[in-house]
Amino acid sequence: MTVSNRTRWLALYVLCLGDLMIVLDGTIVNVALPSIRDDLGFSQTSLAWVVNAYILTFGGFLLLGGRLGDLFGHRRLFLAGIALFTLASLGCGLANSQELLVIGRAVQGVGGAVVSAVALSLLMTLFTETADRAKAMGVFGFVMAAGGSIGVLVGGVLTDRLDWHWVFLVNLPVGIVAYRNPRPPHCCSCRARCSLADAASSPD
Repeated sequence: MTVSNRTRWLALYVLCLGDLMIVLDGTIVNVALPSIRDDLGFSQTSLAWVVNAYILTFGGFLLLGGRLGDLFGHRRLFLAGIALFTLASLGCGLANSQELLVIGRAVQGVGGAVVSAVALSLLMTLFTETADRAKAMGVFGFVMAAGGSIGVLVGGVLTDRLDWHWVFLVNLPVGIVAYRNPRPPHCCSCRARCSLADAASSPD
């Protein structure tokens, strides 16, 4: 399938927006940890699970997310990851107990892993010419690098001006825009279907 030049660059912006949300979340939450601890009664030890729950599921599902993208289509998995991450952010933002927040963070990790696993594959498939690919990688890399710094600033502002719930709720408009704007075109020719067990047991 031929993808027009305009569609490819619009798709890049969507990919950047989706991954920016993931990168922002990695730093924005750290700023809000003291407020979360005071509000929900976390101990210093249990507070670590707000971060660890995300890291464990993110790392655990990263390879599986990439494999499922190969099997079911990178575009489909990217949109599913965006939707899952956004819904999990809503759950975290509305959480009123330690358990709900930790569960929400774990689900966020799954969605974030899926988005991160397939985003680069989509980018490499969309931009096949060397010059365009270099430009696209430069834009993508700049957005990812800037996301960490922006997250610290935004996290501090939201926590100070509003409360810690908003460090998660801020993902909602970003996720909705990324999901509803011009979507990455289908770029995976594989149409095979397999069970989750087959995907998990497949070789690297």
